Amino acid sequence: MLNQSTPLDLMFQALADPSRRIMVERLSRGPASVSELARPLTMSLPAVVQHLQVLEASGLVRSEKVGRVRTCHIDWAALKTAEDWMLERRKNWELRLDRLGDFLAEQEKG
Repeated sequence: MLNQSTPLDLMFQALADPSRRIMVERLSRGPASVSELARPLTMSLPAVVQHLQVLEASGLVRSEKVGRVRTCHIDWAALKTAEDWMLERRKNWELRLDRLGDFLAEQEKG
């Protein structure tokens, strides 16, 4: 079980940073060059590259270099892994809250 959570841990750690979330948000609209990803951020290009390395290590982003341009893409399968994990937690809490609601309704009757 511990080994299965490692990729998920890396994804959530990568998404914990607001700058990386901005990059992921931009990449969700389509591929982008590193320069394009850096444009809205107030940091140096080397800092942007470091953030992208974290996103790539997490599996959320893939990149390829053609000539002098590095283009980044979101990895939808990796993002779906995080989404599935969150949806499972949500289902569990909804079931618990439904049971609590049933219990409270019974208490009001009795």
